[in-house]
Amino acid sequence: MPLDYPGPVAADWPELLAIVEERVKPEREKVNRRVRRDYWWRFGDRQPALYRSIAGLDRVLVNSQVSAHVQFAFLRSNRAYAHTANVYRLSTYAALCVLQSRPHEIWARFFGSSLEDRLRYTPSDCFETFPFPRNWGTDPALEDAGQAYYEFRASLMVRTGEGLTKTYNRFHDSYENDPEIARLRELHAVMDRAVLAAYGWADLPIYCEFLLDYETGAEETGSSRKKPYRCRWPDEISEEILARLLELNVQRAAEEVYDGLGDHATASNRWPA
Repeated sequence: MPLDYPGPVAADWPELLAIVEERVKPEREKVNRRVRRDYWWRFGDRQPALYRSIAGLDRVLVNSQVSAHVQFAFLRSNRAYAHTANVYRLSTYAALCVLQSRPHEIWARFFGSSLEDRLRYTPSDCFETFPFPRNWGTDPALEDAGQAYYEFRASLMVRTGEGLTKTYNRFHDSYENDPEIARLRELHAVMDRAVLAAYGWADLPIYCEFLLDYETGAEETGSSRKKPYRCRWPDEISEEILARLLELNVQRAAEEVYDGLGDHATASNRWPA
């Protein structure tokens, strides 16, 4: 252990370091970036700014950059995150409630791109522009709904031994009648209503159906690919929600200009607490 560093270092585990030296070092010696060659036992990009920003949090919200479903989860802040993960300096159930809700999914699917038939969730397009409800961080209804949903989903995955993708595949399967999946759908609807109420949009008559996102020509004879059904709001409801979110985004941009925080070419949301 170095005298000027109190924590454990790679050399404290010589057997593991030997494996890394055998399997990683030869590849690192070929790369152009000197820091990767010189420090071959470290992760390629350590992202110190990220870890400084989340150092005071026990957990952070994380989602995958590419996924068939919009799915957020809490992970420990001291994890080593792959470059395919988006990490957010958010640790409350209220944040989970808003980001996991259907209003945010509508926004993300409208502004996000795609990879094959999966959503590519880029924070600059899907998160930074999203207009959160006012005072969402102190809304007890959002916190309670998010906690109930998250804890039930976590316990369900433990009981079934299935991860997020398999769980949401069942969630969106019209033939899935497991009572626990039905309960997860109910709790998701509770989250959605809490989010709409936080926006002041409780007037909308929301309900879900199993609807196609687009036609694929799948499910033909001999095809194993399923059509892209989702348990979602009908198009007319989704379009109304999107229109309201877009209008709110424009209002927030105008407020930023007025407050001297932005310019007329910017329509970004600073997710106010």
